[in-house]
Formats: sequence, C-alpha cells, structure tokens
Amino acid sequence: MRVAVLGFGSIWRHRLGRTESRDRFAQAVYYNTTGITVNGNVRQRPQICGYARFDVVGGFDPNHPSKMIGCVFECAEPTVWLGSNKLLFRRILPKHQHPDCFLTVARSQWMGQLAVGNEGWRSPDTWLLSLSESDGQQEALLLMSVGQWIRTSLGNFVLEPSITGHPTARLVLHANG
Repeated sequence: MRVAVLGFGSIWRHRLGRTESRDRFAQAVYYNTTGITVNGNVRQRPQICGYARFDVVGGFDPNHPSKMIGCVFECAEPTVWLGSNKLLFRRILPKHQHPDCFLTVARSQWMGQLAVGNEGWRSPDTWLLSLSESDGQQEALLLMSVGQWIRTSLGNFVLEPSITGHPTARLVLHANG
C-alpha cells in the first residue's frame, strides 16, 4: 500500500532500537499520534487510540518531519492490535509514485467539530487512525483516498487531488446544503 503524507498529528514519541548484540543502539523508531492543547501544553486525550510508525531505516528524517509532507511511503495494511489502530510506514518510495491513499490531519479549530460517532460522519472507506478530544478541541489522523469525505459542523470536507500532478491532495469544504 502506498501512502502520501499530507500532515502529522501533534504528538511525537520515539524508541531507540537495539542491535542484535544488545550493546549498541540501532536505528530509532518514531510514533506520531494526535493531541490537543491542555493548560498550554499539547497532551494526548485519546478517544480513538492509534499511531503512525516511522522507521529511520526506511528514510524517515525525524530532524525535519516537515520535509516528509508530500512523500509517498510503502506501508503495511492498517491494523488493530491490543485495542489501538496502527499504521506502519516502512520506507520512502522514489519520487513520482502515485499513492493509494493519504495520511491527513483534521483539527476542529480549522475545520469545525467532527461528527465522530454520528451515522454518516465519514465516507465508508475512510479510516480513523487516531482521535484526541477534550473541551471542544479535536484532532484526528485519517487515512483517506481521493473523493472520500468527512462531516464536520461546517459541512463536508472532500479529499480532492492536486492539480499540479504532484502526489498530494487537500480537504476541501463543500458547505452543507
């Protein structure tokens, strides 16, 4: 599965791997999930637990995550393990690869309140990876394909392709009618 990154959640964590000899550190693994601001600090307030996993050995640059926006990764199929949603980003693919879907972020301050839990709040094949929510704030990480949508208090946001030919897309508001 090929996934292009359009955005990241607010929280990053990492784990250092160990080599087989156990005396030297191997490449790190980075986990991205959602968070919201609580008392001036970004905190995870999971309503739906999940994370995206990025391996440095696969080309992920933790020092410049913004440079990963627009990159297409080879990914494992999304899974649920121990009650959490997981998406493994294995490696960056060469430029000009066409993604099957996109990792995108939706924040209530930009897009209004997501209607999570209400019938028809998202297109059937949109996958909610992670959702943090508290005090009217929401942040969601979603795996979506072009043409899929989410419903918020402002209307429906549809993932539309870029007209530049670059492997990117954006969520565009189609007001309630």
